[in-house]
Amino acid sequence: MGIYFGTDGLRGLYGEEVSPSIAFKCGNSLSRFCKGKKVIIGKDPRVTGDILSLSLTNGLMQNGVDVIDVGLVSTPAIAYLTRSQGCDYGVMISASHNPPEYNGIKIFDRDGYKIGEELENAIERKFMFPISVPYHKVGRYSYKPQLLHDYLDNISANIGDLSGLKVVVDCGNGSCSNFAKKVFQKHGAKVIYINSKTDGLSINADCGALYPGCVAEIVRQKSADFGISFDGDGDRIIACDENGHLIDGDDILFVLSQYYKCRSIVGTSMTNKGFENALNKKNITLLRADVGDKYVISLMKNKNILLGGEPSGHIIIKSYSTTGDGLLVGLILADIIKKSDKPLSKLVNYKKFPQININVKVIDKYRILNSDKLSSEILSLQKLFGLNGRVLVRASGTENKIRIMCEHKSKSTALKSAQILEEIVKEVNEG
Repeated sequence: MGIYFGTDGLRGLYGEEVSPSIAFKCGNSLSRFCKGKKVIIGKDPRVTGDILSLSLTNGLMQNGVDVIDVGLVSTPAIAYLTRSQGCDYGVMISASHNPPEYNGIKIFDRDGYKIGEELENAIERKFMFPISVPYHKVGRYSYKPQLLHDYLDNISANIGDLSGLKVVVDCGNGSCSNFAKKVFQKHGAKVIYINSKTDGLSINADCGALYPGCVAEIVRQKSADFGISFDGDGDRIIACDENGHLIDGDDILFVLSQYYKCRSIVGTSMTNKGFENALNKKNITLLRADVGDKYVISLMKNKNILLGGEPSGHIIIKSYSTTGDGLLVGLILADIIKKSDKPLSKLVNYKKFPQININVKVIDKYRILNSDKLSSEILSLQKLFGLNGRVLVRASGTENKIRIMCEHKSKSTALKSAQILEEIVKEVNEG
């Protein structure tokens, strides 16, 4: 992990970790790795998206790279269009699920996959040395928002008739706000649309994938068949069944694993043990990657596995997409419900281990992770839990937080253990 790039691109508070100056440097550095001299760029609705995309575009064009700007799109749309348009790279200006005061830069290679740490580090090393070409060789700019339709046509191609289904769609006031409703309606579904502003100031604000209770309440009120929630850039999805019960990434993977008759699935260290046990009973092997969808995808590629994802809602179906795609997965869920003639509650028929997650704001997350006291307590709990649960303490890749996860057959044991670790983290942080 570099100075600027974290687990999911370059991200932080606007004006601090992310600024027009940094965006320019990133674009100019990226230009040196462009063989075909063509990059496609898009953004979510954040108010700082325009200035950052223009700054990054400036950095690219200054060194002779042509830029295709597709405007307001989702992250999976950029991943797809990078491939379909034959670009060297695709860039998404977004801070994903973070609040509106954050922003970030995600970069995809020509095959639509997020670039790896080696290239991120190489880009960073050139930040301090911008270069330019003579006036007659500078890059050209084109604005092509119509390319979004290519992506929408692609994800709709294998979806059947959804007439008779009533779906609640929460766009989190983000990237999917302008087009998700139309796609479901195109296939005949009745859509109840919520949180679809594009003012950039309300993105992820008490709505979307981080606050799925919003969509669950509307599903119950309107007697809908199910509901789906996207995050700010549309690469995550959390659902709820017809009763308003939440359906997270593990649950969605369970449904998809039956539909695609998978023999192996990639999850992460956060994937629930109960989900793993349910897969084992169906002779499906779970492989665990590090937290972060790019690590999930990397393992999927290496092992040639079709399906993978995270409890947070990054779901990757490799035959359709090279990154998490909330809208695609939402459409496929609707298609499965319609074809199976079963409610979503009947398709998610396994029991999770109770899981407690606590996030603690800290000053120096790496100093805390290296604390002997914390390490000793984690080891003790792991021995105590044995096969009945799991303990995971890690640093957030995007924020100054320590993330604590305790999972146990007994919810009270999981909660008590997580609270013990929380107190130790706070004590070390204050020490």
